Amino acid sequence: MAKTKAKKETPLMKQYNGIKAKYPDAMLLFRVGDFYETFGTDAIKAAKVLNITLTKRGAGSDSETALAGFPHHSLNTYLPKLVKSGLRVAICDQLEDPKMTKTIVKRGVTELVTPGVALNDEVLQSKNNNFLASVHFGKKNLGVSFLDISTGEFLAAQGDTAYIDKLLQNFSPSEVLVEKKNKVLFNETFGDRFHTFYLDDWVFQIEFATESLLNHFKVNSLKGYGVENLPEGIISSGAILYYLSETQHNQLNHITAIQRVHENEYVWMDRFTVRNLELYHSTNENAVTLLSIIDQTNSPMGARLLKRWLALPLKESNQIIKRHEVVNYFMNHDDFYKTTQYQIKQISDIERLISKVATGKINPREVVYLKQSLDAIIPVKKAAEQSDNITLKAIGEQLQDCTLLREKIATILVSDAPVSINKGNAIASGVSEELDELRNISNSGKDYLDNLVKRETERTGITSLKIAFNNVFGYYIEVRNTHKDKVPEDWIRKQTLVNAERYITEELKEYETKILGAEEKIAQLEQQIFSKLIQFLIDYIQPIQLNANLVAQLDCLCGFATLAMQNSYVRPTIDESTEIEIKNGRHPVIEKQLAFGEEYIANDINLNRNQQQIIMITGPNMSGKSAILRQTALIVLLAQMGSYVPAQQARIGVVDKIFTRVGASDNISMGESTFMVEMNETASILNNVSERSLILLDEIGRGTSTYDGISIAWAIAEYLHEHPSQAKTLFATHYHELNDMASTFTRVKNFNVSVKELKDKVIFLRKLTAGGSEHSFGIHVAKLAGMPQAVIHRANKMLTQLEKSHGLENNKAKIESVGKEDDYQLSFFQLDDPLLEDIKEEILATNIDNLTPVEALMKLNEIKRMLTGK
Repeated sequence: MAKTKAKKETPLMKQYNGIKAKYPDAMLLFRVGDFYETFGTDAIKAAKVLNITLTKRGAGSDSETALAGFPHHSLNTYLPKLVKSGLRVAICDQLEDPKMTKTIVKRGVTELVTPGVALNDEVLQSKNNNFLASVHFGKKNLGVSFLDISTGEFLAAQGDTAYIDKLLQNFSPSEVLVEKKNKVLFNETFGDRFHTFYLDDWVFQIEFATESLLNHFKVNSLKGYGVENLPEGIISSGAILYYLSETQHNQLNHITAIQRVHENEYVWMDRFTVRNLELYHSTNENAVTLLSIIDQTNSPMGARLLKRWLALPLKESNQIIKRHEVVNYFMNHDDFYKTTQYQIKQISDIERLISKVATGKINPREVVYLKQSLDAIIPVKKAAEQSDNITLKAIGEQLQDCTLLREKIATILVSDAPVSINKGNAIASGVSEELDELRNISNSGKDYLDNLVKRETERTGITSLKIAFNNVFGYYIEVRNTHKDKVPEDWIRKQTLVNAERYITEELKEYETKILGAEEKIAQLEQQIFSKLIQFLIDYIQPIQLNANLVAQLDCLCGFATLAMQNSYVRPTIDESTEIEIKNGRHPVIEKQLAFGEEYIANDINLNRNQQQIIMITGPNMSGKSAILRQTALIVLLAQMGSYVPAQQARIGVVDKIFTRVGASDNISMGESTFMVEMNETASILNNVSERSLILLDEIGRGTSTYDGISIAWAIAEYLHEHPSQAKTLFATHYHELNDMASTFTRVKNFNVSVKELKDKVIFLRKLTAGGSEHSFGIHVAKLAGMPQAVIHRANKMLTQLEKSHGLENNKAKIESVGKEDDYQLSFFQLDDPLLEDIKEEILATNIDNLTPVEALMKLNEIKRMLTGK
């Protein structure tokens, strides 16, 4: 059998393969001259992602391999595309000048960029954090950590699966680290919606993680950070620090603390609720989110903090009221409002700029931006200190003026500093005597050369003589052929051209040495001075991070004032009651999308645990039931974020949990039916309900047959009514039979979204009124949708036949109370069927107090089988 011929390896490919072996999971961008090249499978991926040409290196030879590359100056164009596609990218640079070596150029990886570990402006989005997450599966709890290396924010938490799922949804990490042994478990638990990277199991050990954190923060205990009792959170945090070291990110002075995400400080919203309310993402293309409507911030720091506030609304009423008071102050003090708004617009992303200082990535121009931003904070600091609002006064006192730093930057750097220290002229005059002298030598060069040309022209009589420079000869004198007979003997000929000859002289060589030596020394000095300035800046990391956080808070609250003034929002009353009273509430997103001149139909909502706990809302499709549900939740959310709300008046008893179950959203990709998804989400609500919960149920039971759906919707509403928590609930349904609950259950109230019937058409008034509705107007909606007239006609005919055949015109099913046991009322449909007594006995024999929601559903299914025999 013939042996396969071994692939020949050139010196360059041998070097490449050696470096690639150290980074097998990353795409290696290999610097070759003026290009970054990729080889083999990396080249195939790069060509596809970047839409660049795929070619071959050594085509037809024994060393043939796939090749794709791009110019090195286009790195900032192509790198974001690679990272955003989920790839880890190792940037391999030339570590020496090719001119200075006769062998192959020394190369090495200078940075490993991954979806969750990026400092490049082109990869990052200014208004969004770029979190790297780590998830650890413990015996009882899960641990999770989030780090944004571009801002230094480091957060840790632990809890059950639902809590970690919620945090992953809220923080939306770009990359998640997981133990290799838990790869399948992670995908089963959280799906495949994240870019994941799997680390060796030994990394996820409490001793290793604790030591890593203590060493990083240079402390003896983690108690000062409030995470000492989060073993799973500590483990996940340690894994993040390990990953940073593995990706060549060792300059981490800007990661100055780790914070605990306190579960009990914020409103609980599971990921279904966050999705259903479309807070900052939407499954619908071009949909407008709440965040896009309320974001009136003027700084990247403010925009990122606003998103955090939206994900984690407050539960502590005093903290909420403090925010409202600041918004009120902005609205009533126009000078302070305008000063703050104007100054914040002058502030760059100082949170990311100071991170660049720590990681050695900042350039002279960015340092000037940092100084200008610190200057812009001073008027805000003075105005806040002089205010009579306690919160603003405290913020003013905490803002750091960084006077010495600002003065130092202004002294050392020119105001129009370049984007790279290598471009020169970044350091101001007067900083270094030596630098000033060298610049004089360099700058006087033009005068010297002009004088030399003048002297040599007079001496030789060559009128067309000129002096120029290139990288091959340095400085030279060029003489046209018509004058070459006049060239002096002391000139040395270096090159013959078609129409001219080039010469050098001893004087010119001495001058060249002096000038080039000065320019080289200038570059070295500028680099040294700039490096010392960066070292000085490192001492200001924490003060500047504090300023960034305080500016972000002011930006958000000033933005709330703008939002309120532009959209007629009102200050809500926040108290410790369990009531919600909203007068003329509006949906903040929908009202902004109305056509010009169209007015949003506002509605009142009153919910309390004593008289009006469950509002049963009926009405036709498209009438606005879902909008009323969502706007109630959004008004509560806005209020507890610290914002004013779209209403005429609002009183909000602090809500601790918001649950939604909206529509019939399939999860078929996970192997679950519409109905199973609906029941899973609803079961999660019923098992986690509390006294301060707000529950929004929209079309529960729609995913199954009519009688199944009615039965389940009825049982769920009844469960919520009888549950000790008596949670406030808005229940929108097209099952008009549920209106009968109000006659049996004292805290269930019927409302409908009114319509007006005019002969052949229906006008949706979108006004919530007391009382139930008996029509769904489904055929009218079909007509509005443009359904062919023949279909509409046939549907009306079939509706009439079905109503007659089921005796629904004169003999509608009634729901009557048939039993009472321990003041717990049981109800069912009054049916003319011999099975009635059997069903009655089955229900009365059931100890409902001990039934779980799942068992209740099973019991309903059993009764259904008695009726159908299936």
